[in-house]
Amino acid sequence: MYISAMFHTQVVKFMKKIIAILLLLTLNSCFLFEENGIQIKIKNHSSQEISNVKFTTTEKLEVIEINSIAPNETVTKFLSMKHNKFDGGYVLYVTRSNGKAEISECGYYTNGSSLNKWIDFTVENDTTIVKFDATQF
Repeated sequence: MYISAMFHTQVVKFMKKIIAILLLLTLNSCFLFEENGIQIKIKNHSSQEISNVKFTTTEKLEVIEINSIAPNETVTKFLSMKHNKFDGGYVLYVTRSNGKAEISECGYYTNGSSLNKWIDFTVENDTTIVKFDATQF
């Protein structure tokens, strides 16, 4: 009887450890399967439509292309960086309604991995404002 109770106690402790390990693995797997890339948001706060909007990395392996963004419109996309291997930065190409093409180079990624989760671009009449989230460290 004593051996049976002691065995039961050990089994319960072992099962609690297994449950704790499974819980930790489950929570950790959410981060392990997160795709390498960066979320972008482009807000057109100018008074005119912007067109030929492209967002990419300096490696130019994947490109997000948007035909146009109307005034006061916001577009959100995800740029996959699963094929990026080197250090680089991000590039936003925009054509204003007067035909003027603008290039905004910003940010940094290392060894093909983004240091940030998102970039927020706000296109105004005379400038483009860029904001990043805090680093993921």
